Amino acid sequence: MKNKKFAKYFREYEWSNIFAMIRNSNSDPKICDNTFDGKLVVITGATSGIGYLTARKYASMGADLICVNRNPEKSEALKKEIVGEFAVKCEYIIADLSKLDEIHRVGKELTHLNAEIDVLIHNAGIYLTNRETTTDGLEKVFVIQYLASFIINYILMDKLKSQENARIIMVNSEGHRFAAWGLRLDDLNWEKRRYSGLKSYGSAKVAQLLSMIVFDEHFQKTGVLINAMHPGAVKTGTGQENGQVYRWFKRNFIDKTLKSPEISAEALYYLGVSKEIEAVSGKFFNLTTEEEPAPPALDKEVAYELWKKSLELSGLLD
Repeated sequence: MKNKKFAKYFREYEWSNIFAMIRNSNSDPKICDNTFDGKLVVITGATSGIGYLTARKYASMGADLICVNRNPEKSEALKKEIVGEFAVKCEYIIADLSKLDEIHRVGKELTHLNAEIDVLIHNAGIYLTNRETTTDGLEKVFVIQYLASFIINYILMDKLKSQENARIIMVNSEGHRFAAWGLRLDDLNWEKRRYSGLKSYGSAKVAQLLSMIVFDEHFQKTGVLINAMHPGAVKTGTGQENGQVYRWFKRNFIDKTLKSPEISAEALYYLGVSKEIEAVSGKFFNLTTEEEPAPPALDKEVAYELWKKSLELSGLLD
């Protein structure tokens, strides 16, 4: 059964937004040449792909880093590389962002930092062709692609507000448009429907965009900006958790049509540093070009319902 709001969303779709998405997908990101000396940037999933290149980009411009990664060996190698090449500080937090207790721990560790967080980039992600559940009994893509960023943002709200200056960037996706029917709040765990990799991924990205609506309201007039971005059609390691057939197809067909993730790093630097958007918040960008998300990602009523549901699922309610 489709979302009861599907008919409403269908009427709200505009072809101009689809054409804009296609046009913007062929564009290059805007470039920011401002340095970021002595600023602190937190990045999740920084040992490969977009996260790795983004960490290098910020470090090359003088920023200190805290990287939230799953693999200790890769994290230590990244630290040595960043410190040795750019002479900035680079620390890491080891955490599995599919586990609620570890997500909470990350949020609390960041809250207790003596330093201010200037930019927080939620980059860690996953794509699965078959449904998997976490140790908490939740659908894995939903947790990593959405709930992790929600919990960390929520825990950090007071710290970021007190700073009066911070930017949150969530690596989202044009893939949120795969959830054209809208979010099924009664089945976020994909227990009542046939699981689909594209649909679960799209739903998680819609959830992230809906959470941005409410976070942006909480951050109004505090100096904290929160935005989401599609990182472009770039080659990454996402999907390596899937079977041999999927990996072969991705390597031999999908990857050959994709661009270098360096453009994603440039876009994430622009969105985190550029003065051109220092008053822009609650927006979705295709790289650095602002776009209107699909109608299901703009539904404030669902955003508020999802907010309450997310607090319950994540154990954040008092």
